[in-house]
Amino acid sequence: MTTPAIVADDVSRTYDLDGVSVAALRGVSLTVEAGDYVAIVGTSGSGKSTLMHLLGGLDRPTGGTLLIGGRDVAKLTPDELAELRNTTIGFVFQSFHLLARTTAQDNVGLPLVYRGAGRRERRDRATAMLERVGLAHRITHRPNQMSGGEQQRVAIARALVTGPSVLLADEPTGNLDSATGQSVLALLESLNAEGVAVVLVTHDREVAARARRQIVMKDGLISAAG
Repeated sequence: MTTPAIVADDVSRTYDLDGVSVAALRGVSLTVEAGDYVAIVGTSGSGKSTLMHLLGGLDRPTGGTLLIGGRDVAKLTPDELAELRNTTIGFVFQSFHLLARTTAQDNVGLPLVYRGAGRRERRDRATAMLERVGLAHRITHRPNQMSGGEQQRVAIARALVTGPSVLLADEPTGNLDSATGQSVLALLESLNAEGVAVVLVTHDREVAARARRQIVMKDGLISAAG
């Protein structure tokens, strides 16, 4: 039996803001199976971004149990959690987060630095990922020499270069025009067809409708799940 990619069991997250306790998540249970395609939907303040940060191991829950790749994040040291993120999760953000003065090839190879990969290996693997997302002709270009859609593809290639089992995408089409956004979604769906689990965080119901499952967040809780 295949181990689920991520399991959240009654997960909560509370923040202390100027002495006031604010519950961003109030007991959320969710399983992301290997090869799954899930959309997390909700308005601003619903808790969807907080949930994504937890699912990606960027934060730890205040309560409940969170397993990533079968490992309980509460039992991991900061270094172990960072290593788990680097080997298991790929992140794609609305704002791309590319290094402005760095080529596409070196941007994509950056996560491999933290694995201790040599320069040749980083460049070879980055080149292969850029080819995979249709950007073989942009390897030596910097972000300011590329369109928004191309920059997002570079960001996706960077997320994939470590061979993650889960791709977390936070509003990946938010800064793109509709046609470019459709092409980026098609790319994510082709990667999902190859076995990468995709968790898409969005406020756009049309984007969410393309996923196999939808999780609707409201007031820090799951209000509906399909």
